[in-house]
Amino acid sequence: MIAIFDYGAGNLRSVQNTFSELGFPYTVVNDAAGLQKATKIVLPGVGHFGQMMRALDTLEVRKPLLDRIAGGVPFLGICLGLQALFEVSEEAPDVRGLGFYPGAVRRFPAETRVPHMGWNELELRRESTLVRKLNARPFVYFAHSYYVPVNERAAATCTYTEPYTAVLECGNVFGVQFHPEKSGPVGLQIVRNFLELPC
Repeated sequence: MIAIFDYGAGNLRSVQNTFSELGFPYTVVNDAAGLQKATKIVLPGVGHFGQMMRALDTLEVRKPLLDRIAGGVPFLGICLGLQALFEVSEEAPDVRGLGFYPGAVRRFPAETRVPHMGWNELELRRESTLVRKLNARPFVYFAHSYYVPVNERAAATCTYTEPYTAVLECGNVFGVQFHPEKSGPVGLQIVRNFLELPC
Protein backbone atom coordinates (compact mmCIF):
# COMPACT_ATOMS: atom_id res chain seq x y z
CA MET A 1 0.00 0.00 0.00
CA ILE A 2 1.36 3.40 -1.02
CA ALA A 3 0.53 5.82 1.77
CA ILE A 4 0.35 9.61 1.49
CA PHE A 5 0.53 10.97 5.02
CA ASP A 6 -1.94 13.73 5.84
CA TYR A 7 -0.93 15.80 8.87
CA GLY A 8 -3.67 18.35 8.32
CA ALA A 9 -1.95 20.81 6.01
CA GLY A 10 0.07 20.90 2.82
CA ASN A 11 -0.56 20.38 -0.84
CA LEU A 12 -2.26 17.02 -0.45
CA ARG A 13 -4.67 17.33 -3.37
CA SER A 14 -2.02 18.14 -5.96
CA VAL A 15 0.06 15.16 -4.81
CA GLN A 16 -3.00 12.93 -5.04
CA ASN A 17 -3.67 14.21 -8.55
CA THR A 18 -0.11 13.32 -9.58
CA PHE A 19 -0.49 9.76 -8.32
CA SER A 20 -3.81 9.43 -10.13
CA GLU A 21 -2.33 10.80 -13.36
CA LEU A 22 0.44 8.20 -13.16
CA GLY A 23 -2.09 5.44 -12.49
CA PHE A 24 -0.77 4.35 -9.09
CA PRO A 25 -3.28 3.48 -6.37
CA TYR A 26 -2.68 5.09 -2.98
CA THR A 27 -4.26 5.55 0.43
CA VAL A 28 -4.28 8.76 2.49
CA VAL A 29 -3.38 7.95 6.11
CA ASN A 30 -3.09 10.07 9.25
CA ASP A 31 -2.16 7.68 12.05
CA ALA A 32 0.33 5.04 13.15
CA ALA A 33 -1.91 2.19 12.00
CA GLY A 34 -1.91 3.55 8.46
CA LEU A 35 1.87 3.88 8.47
CA GLN A 36 2.22 0.32 9.69
CA LYS A 37 0.38 -0.99 6.63
CA ALA A 38 2.35 1.12 4.16
CA THR A 39 4.82 -0.37 1.71
CA LYS A 40 5.85 3.14 0.60
CA ILE A 41 5.36 6.43 2.45
CA VAL A 42 5.09 9.93 0.98
CA LEU A 43 5.22 12.95 3.28
CA PRO A 44 4.19 16.11 1.38
CA GLY A 45 4.73 19.43 3.03
CA VAL A 46 4.18 23.15 2.68
CA GLY A 47 4.00 25.75 5.40
CA HIS A 48 5.90 26.09 8.67
CA PHE A 49 8.42 23.59 10.06
CA GLY A 50 7.23 24.02 13.65
CA GLN A 51 3.57 23.56 12.78
CA MET A 52 4.32 20.41 10.83
CA MET A 53 6.36 18.81 13.60
CA ARG A 54 3.80 19.72 16.24
CA ALA A 55 1.09 18.17 14.07
CA LEU A 56 3.08 14.95 13.72
CA ASP A 57 3.56 14.83 17.48
CA THR A 58 -0.14 15.51 18.13
CA LEU A 59 -0.94 12.57 15.86
CA GLU A 60 1.65 10.50 17.77
CA VAL A 61 3.41 9.33 14.62
CA ARG A 62 6.98 10.53 15.20
CA LYS A 63 8.27 7.15 16.43
CA PRO A 64 6.13 4.99 14.10
CA LEU A 65 7.31 7.03 11.11
CA LEU A 66 10.97 6.79 12.12
CA ASP A 67 10.59 3.06 12.81
CA ARG A 68 9.13 2.42 9.36
CA ILE A 69 11.88 4.43 7.65
CA ALA A 70 14.58 2.69 9.68
CA GLY A 71 12.94 -0.63 8.80
CA GLY A 72 13.57 -0.06 5.10
CA VAL A 73 10.21 1.20 3.86
CA PRO A 74 10.79 3.54 0.90
CA PHE A 75 10.10 7.12 2.02
CA LEU A 76 9.73 10.28 -0.05
CA GLY A 77 9.66 13.67 1.65
CA ILE A 78 8.48 16.59 -0.50
CA CYS A 79 9.68 20.13 0.34
CA LEU A 80 8.99 20.46 4.08
CA GLY A 81 8.78 16.66 4.16
CA LEU A 82 12.48 16.58 3.20
CA GLN A 83 13.42 19.19 5.80
CA ALA A 84 11.61 17.24 8.54
CA LEU A 85 14.23 14.48 8.26
CA PHE A 86 16.81 16.70 9.97
CA GLU A 87 17.31 17.65 13.60
CA VAL A 88 16.23 21.27 13.58
CA SER A 89 15.32 24.18 11.34
CA GLU A 90 16.14 27.87 11.67
CA GLU A 91 12.44 28.42 10.94
CA ALA A 92 11.55 26.98 14.38
CA PRO A 93 14.76 26.48 16.36
CA ASP A 94 12.91 25.37 19.51
CA VAL A 95 11.14 22.49 17.73
CA ARG A 96 12.77 19.11 17.12
CA GLY A 97 12.75 17.65 13.64
CA LEU A 98 12.58 13.91 13.10
CA GLY A 99 16.35 13.78 13.48
CA PHE A 100 16.77 10.87 11.08
CA TYR A 101 19.82 12.72 9.80
CA PRO A 102 22.07 15.12 11.72
CA GLY A 103 22.18 18.76 10.79
CA ALA A 104 20.09 21.88 10.55
CA VAL A 105 17.84 23.36 7.89
CA ARG A 106 19.03 26.87 7.06
CA ARG A 107 17.35 30.08 5.92
CA PHE A 108 18.58 31.82 2.81
CA PRO A 109 20.70 34.88 3.69
CA ALA A 110 18.85 38.01 4.82
CA GLU A 111 19.80 39.91 1.67
CA THR A 112 18.33 37.19 -0.55
CA ARG A 113 14.87 37.57 -1.98
CA VAL A 114 12.67 34.94 -0.36
CA PRO A 115 10.81 32.81 -0.83
CA HIS A 116 12.75 31.31 -3.68
CA MET A 117 9.93 30.70 -6.15
CA GLY A 118 10.00 29.52 -9.72
CA TRP A 119 11.75 27.18 -12.10
CA ASN A 120 15.39 26.30 -11.54
CA GLU A 121 17.74 23.73 -13.01
CA LEU A 122 18.78 20.63 -11.12
CA GLU A 123 22.53 20.05 -11.03
CA LEU A 124 22.92 16.26 -11.06
CA ARG A 125 25.78 15.08 -8.83
CA ARG A 126 25.65 11.32 -9.32
CA GLU A 127 23.55 8.51 -10.67
CA SER A 128 20.51 7.81 -8.57
CA THR A 129 17.16 6.09 -8.75
CA LEU A 130 15.13 9.25 -8.27
CA VAL A 131 16.70 11.23 -11.11
CA ARG A 132 17.02 8.46 -13.69
CA LYS A 133 15.51 8.98 -17.15
CA LEU A 134 15.60 12.77 -16.78
CA ASN A 135 16.76 14.99 -19.62
CA ALA A 136 20.20 16.58 -19.60
CA ARG A 137 18.98 19.86 -18.07
CA PRO A 138 15.96 19.15 -15.87
CA PHE A 139 14.05 22.16 -14.54
CA VAL A 140 11.70 21.88 -11.57
CA TYR A 141 9.49 24.24 -9.57
CA PHE A 142 10.58 25.57 -6.16
CA ALA A 143 8.76 27.53 -3.46
CA HIS A 144 10.77 27.80 -0.22
CA SER A 145 12.70 30.09 2.10
CA TYR A 146 14.69 27.39 3.92
CA TYR A 147 17.00 24.72 2.57
CA VAL A 148 19.08 21.68 3.46
CA PRO A 149 22.80 22.38 2.95
CA VAL A 150 24.66 20.22 0.45
CA ASN A 151 25.74 16.95 2.05
CA GLU A 152 26.92 13.49 1.01
CA ARG A 153 23.32 12.31 0.52
CA ALA A 154 22.59 14.91 -2.17
CA ALA A 155 21.91 13.30 -5.56
CA ALA A 156 21.21 16.70 -7.11
CA THR A 157 21.65 20.29 -6.04
CA CYS A 158 20.30 23.65 -7.08
CA THR A 159 21.88 27.06 -6.69
CA TYR A 160 20.02 30.09 -5.39
CA THR A 161 22.69 32.48 -4.14
CA GLU A 162 24.41 29.30 -2.90
CA PRO A 163 24.13 25.58 -3.66
CA TYR A 164 21.78 23.44 -1.57
CA THR A 165 20.33 19.93 -1.60
CA ALA A 166 17.54 19.63 -4.16
CA VAL A 167 17.33 15.82 -4.26
CA LEU A 168 18.33 13.62 -1.35
CA GLU A 169 18.81 9.89 -1.82
CA CYS A 170 20.26 7.46 0.71
CA GLY A 171 19.15 3.83 0.67
CA ASN A 172 15.38 3.76 1.05
CA VAL A 173 15.17 7.47 1.96
CA PHE A 174 14.40 10.07 -0.69
CA GLY A 175 13.58 13.74 -0.53
CA VAL A 176 13.04 16.64 -2.91
CA GLN A 177 13.11 20.33 -2.02
CA PHE A 178 11.02 21.27 -5.05
CA HIS A 179 7.42 20.36 -5.83
CA PRO A 180 7.36 17.50 -8.35
CA GLU A 181 3.58 17.75 -8.53
CA LYS A 182 4.05 21.24 -10.05
CA SER A 183 7.09 20.41 -12.18
CA GLY A 184 5.52 19.04 -15.35
CA PRO A 185 6.93 15.95 -17.11
CA VAL A 186 10.18 16.07 -15.09
CA GLY A 187 8.25 16.00 -11.83
CA LEU A 188 6.05 13.17 -13.05
CA GLN A 189 9.10 11.10 -13.96
CA ILE A 190 10.66 11.68 -10.54
CA VAL A 191 7.49 10.56 -8.78
CA ARG A 192 7.21 7.56 -11.11
CA ASN A 193 10.80 6.60 -10.30
CA PHE A 194 9.91 6.51 -6.61
CA LEU A 195 6.60 4.69 -7.05
CA GLU A 196 8.21 1.99 -9.20
CA LEU A 197 10.76 1.12 -6.51
CA PRO A 198 10.50 -2.48 -5.32
CA CYS A 199 8.90 -2.77 -1.89
